[in-house]
Amino acid sequence: MRSTTTRKAETAAAVKTAAPWMAVPAKMNAAVLYGSEDLRVEQIDVPALSADEVLIRVLLALTDGTDLKVWKRGYHAKMIQPPAVFGHEMVGEIAAVGKRVDPRWQVGMRVVAANSAPCLRCFHCRRGQENLCEDLLFNNGAYAEYMRIPSRIATENMLEVPHSVDDASAALAEPLACVLRGIHEMELRAGDTAAVIGCGPIGLKFVRMLSRRGVRVIALARRTQALEIAKRLGAIATINVNETADIVAAVKALTEDQRGPDAVVEAAGNPVTWKQALDMVRRGGVVNFFSGLPSGTQVEIEPAAIHYSEIKLISPFHHTPRFFRDALEAIRRGDISAHDFVTEEIRLADLPQAFERMQARSGQIKLAVRP
Repeated sequence: MRSTTTRKAETAAAVKTAAPWMAVPAKMNAAVLYGSEDLRVEQIDVPALSADEVLIRVLLALTDGTDLKVWKRGYHAKMIQPPAVFGHEMVGEIAAVGKRVDPRWQVGMRVVAANSAPCLRCFHCRRGQENLCEDLLFNNGAYAEYMRIPSRIATENMLEVPHSVDDASAALAEPLACVLRGIHEMELRAGDTAAVIGCGPIGLKFVRMLSRRGVRVIALARRTQALEIAKRLGAIATINVNETADIVAAVKALTEDQRGPDAVVEAAGNPVTWKQALDMVRRGGVVNFFSGLPSGTQVEIEPAAIHYSEIKLISPFHHTPRFFRDALEAIRRGDISAHDFVTEEIRLADLPQAFERMQARSGQIKLAVRP
């Protein structure tokens, strides 16, 4: 096994040095997950690079629901095994590049890098289902001063950020890519009606992007603040589920002839809301089970109702390079902005306490972390 000294010497030989104003230190502050609800901000080595990798100085990272779940569980089977630096929604500037990296990537460029990249060779990749890649490469580490970008992500899923786009909005590209792929799979038309159950960050992105496509959106949530944001983002009607006796009937009452919406997006992550989504969609409609449920969860459904009403069930997972590019372009156009999602900016040192607050659902939508 190579020694740490040898590894660092090889890295130095393989990496183009940064400009003097962006000298890369040996150590950095990072949020390291050790287990369930055990997050520590500490000093660790700056990641060493191979000749085909890129080092990013993180300008800003965003919290999200997936990271909250990882923090609660202490791991993610596919994405992260502790102890490890985590976080995946970020924007940064290139601090160093390996000597075999594509010359279009230069030190100082502001970029967003997705949290994964497909192999482009396996069965699913060849069928255009890169999100199901048999060798999908995940990358975490955004809650740190520096983040290593593996070669495959730098090649397939890293983009330069336009000058007109602010840091926080650029960092929305990864979750927005997942939403855009989910909308694509729903095959809706302008004038259709969609109900969005759950107005967290993901649900609100669905509200915004569906309404931008001319879809009439009915937003459902538990908190008044979230529903007010949904209205601002384009929802034509909102329903506070805590104040509504018959939620399904209330949604149907807002649709033509009370048939039910053409589509339902379930973004709350609850077996009860999965069932409600099936009950409220119209015949011939589509239900997008966007939120995942824990392994082993069971939801009772009526197969005959699905079959004879010809309801289409989809459950889109993750994103692909196409939709990551579409997401940054949508941000550049102004279709979506961090102004509507980021409620507070915090220091990296405050992140462990921030997850405690997020768990308590104290009103935050997304937090911006400045390493």
